[in-house]
Amino acid sequence: MSLLLEIPLFLLIALYSYLEAFIKLFIPVKRKSVTGEIVLITGAGHGLGRAMAYEFAKHRSRLVLWDINKVKEEIGDVSILMNNAGVIAPTDLLSTEDCEIQKMFEVNILAHYWTSKAFLPTMMRNNRGHVVTVASAGGHIVAPFLVTYCSTKFAAVGFHKALTQELITLKKNGVQTSCICPMFINSGFVKNPSSRLMPPLEPEEVAKKVMEGILANKRMIFVPPLLKVSVMLDRFLPARAVAALWRLNELKFDAVVGYKDKEK
Repeated sequence: MSLLLEIPLFLLIALYSYLEAFIKLFIPVKRKSVTGEIVLITGAGHGLGRAMAYEFAKHRSRLVLWDINKVKEEIGDVSILMNNAGVIAPTDLLSTEDCEIQKMFEVNILAHYWTSKAFLPTMMRNNRGHVVTVASAGGHIVAPFLVTYCSTKFAAVGFHKALTQELITLKKNGVQTSCICPMFINSGFVKNPSSRLMPPLEPEEVAKKVMEGILANKRMIFVPPLLKVSVMLDRFLPARAVAALWRLNELKFDAVVGYKDKEK
């Protein structure tokens, strides 16, 4: 098709998509059933993973809670994979130990590849399933003393987006994908978090919002929803205005800043 024809077609599709999204604000989204589905959740021992296990249990899903290691033969064909396990080291970059950097990348992003390669083939063969990537607000916007963590979460968001596009290209539209991007959660993951505009949420509260998004097959799930506005402002505002916005937000958490000690 000629580019002169493709550009107007693209604009029509964009306009239609905005109109569709506006109409859906007033129409309840049809939710799918996850009853009886085999759901594998990594990092299910605490925090959001534990809360999500309870949410799936309410829907009578069959749960495999991975907090250490399991063998695929013991599980069967997983139809919902939730890559939730994560680690963090809130320190300045120069004070972050090499082993901590490696561990954050191994758990926060590389593990997504290994679990997906293990369970995605069956989903694709059946053209049915759901891959849930738990990223973070730190996968869209950054904070000081979380350089490595934010890097891994940006990678997780990219993994989700690229995998989504690949499944569409391969016409595996029955395999759904969702990316979870929460702000701070009161789970002990980060010590003493606080934010003026988006205060920390309880795991159970986040899990309910996440479950609603999964059942509606939402691609990107921001918790709280205000976070989506912050992400848009971060991308489009001038740098000075972005800095002023984050000063207004007063984002705080316990961090170890030891680079000055290393200079001595």
